[in-house]
Amino acid sequence: MKAILIDGYIDEPAALGVPPYISPYIRYIYGALLMKGFDVIYKTIDSIRKGNEWKFNTDYIIIYGGTTVPGHYLSGTPVFLSEVRRIIKENLHSKIFIGGPIAKAYTIKGGSKAITSEFEGATVIPGDIWAFFYNFPYASLSEKDTYKMINDLSIAGAEILKAHPDFPDVICEIEVSRGCERKSFCSFCTEPILHGRLRSRDVEGIVKEVEILCKNGCRAYRLGRSANIIAYMSDKNNGFPSPGAILDLYSGIRNVCPDLEVLHTDNANPSYIVKYEKEARKVIEIITEYNTPGDVLAFGAESFDENVLKKNNIGSGPKEVRKAIKIVNEIGSLRVNGIPKLLPGINLLYGLIGETEDTYEKNYAFLKEVLDDGLLLRRINIRQVMVYPDTPLYRYYQTHKFKLNKKLFNYWKEKIRKDIDEPMIKRVFPKGAVIKGAIPEKKKGNITFMRPLGTYPVLIGTYSKANEKSDMIIVAHGRRSLTAVRAPFDINEASFKELLSIEGIGRSRAEEIIMKRPFKDVKYMKEKLDKETFEAIKDLLEVNQ
Repeated sequence: MKAILIDGYIDEPAALGVPPYISPYIRYIYGALLMKGFDVIYKTIDSIRKGNEWKFNTDYIIIYGGTTVPGHYLSGTPVFLSEVRRIIKENLHSKIFIGGPIAKAYTIKGGSKAITSEFEGATVIPGDIWAFFYNFPYASLSEKDTYKMINDLSIAGAEILKAHPDFPDVICEIEVSRGCERKSFCSFCTEPILHGRLRSRDVEGIVKEVEILCKNGCRAYRLGRSANIIAYMSDKNNGFPSPGAILDLYSGIRNVCPDLEVLHTDNANPSYIVKYEKEARKVIEIITEYNTPGDVLAFGAESFDENVLKKNNIGSGPKEVRKAIKIVNEIGSLRVNGIPKLLPGINLLYGLIGETEDTYEKNYAFLKEVLDDGLLLRRINIRQVMVYPDTPLYRYYQTHKFKLNKKLFNYWKEKIRKDIDEPMIKRVFPKGAVIKGAIPEKKKGNITFMRPLGTYPVLIGTYSKANEKSDMIIVAHGRRSLTAVRAPFDINEASFKELLSIEGIGRSRAEEIIMKRPFKDVKYMKEKLDKETFEAIKDLLEVNQ
């Protein structure tokens, strides 16, 4: 039996599978197919687009993908509804199965209502498609998995990594848990719809998966398939955080893949941190000890308008979020090569029930206060809600009209970017700090755009020759991006444009450096250069020491 598995990428509240990420789900499906004796070809939707290849000589076609949260993607784009239908139309000779969020509903952008998906000529799997193939051919369409099954599939499907177009520069999203620890849920969230109540996966299964992925060449991991990493194993601990389980998890991963390059996480619930502060602090300390720099705890604050919070059943208020930000700053702001180990991030969502013009002002005022108090935020994610079927928000909009004021949204978004993001990024990523392992993604003129592997990786622009994975030294700042030069920085070989890109080095100082080089050492350089020119360049030289 010959099958092609098409990775249409997923983006859910607690899981990401858009390159350079590879989702756990696609690995499970691959593992299930191999266990059932299929001869499997793995393709990403981007590779199909690139080769303009839509017809396949296979017995089975499995398409998995879809989004339930809005995102902006640089390295890949989730599958479009029209593309799924094209594949069906051109492959009527094959048995076609479709799974993931797109099997239920489709939209590609925020500020829109998802439309119900229909696929004539294909079989839609509303349950867990990997469980369907795990039990194939004696399976129902609503088949559900277990963590025993997941542990088996995650090991069987690990070798899919080598077929990924970006291998070895991929980051594996690791499933830690499913569902949410809260008893009631936010109006817009698909996590409870897709995954239900909190269900934590056993430490042993996760560690074994990382071990086999490591043997297959993976060196970057994100414990991202979790709505709240702080609540891991709380379902087996009377609702309390379990620092012991977190320690076993993180230390276990480090033991089986000691040369890993990235170990990051994603979501955390600020109200849960505040409610169980003593235990949560221990969890955050453990994560900070074992993770790699640049990690983020994403807080789904969504709004700082109390009326909006209440009407959308969002669990964390401004006071709780503020306290949680402070706690994470106190523990996680330890720097390695100038980069903080662990910082909070803030998600803001617009288009919610009860939103008014005052909402925008309240959100801005909260963020400004955080900035003025010297606290650090790794990133502020400003989105328009994606209205997905079966959520309370979807049902609300069935009977209520609401249209986002785009002019207002864009005004306040721009204001946050200018007034908050611009000074914040300079604090988080100071000049002279080093970002390890940045990967080139796109070239525009003389500028190469790069990102490191990790959670919410920062965008880097450089004039350096960077055609491969490189360490980069920060030299200047944009609102949400950085300018960098390749490390180690050789001032005697640096191009004029590289020198111009350094904060504090204008045309005349760049010319001065070029005219007076070569420099045999820093002491000689200090003697030869104007004092202000030397001060502008010395941070980069110290990195090389």
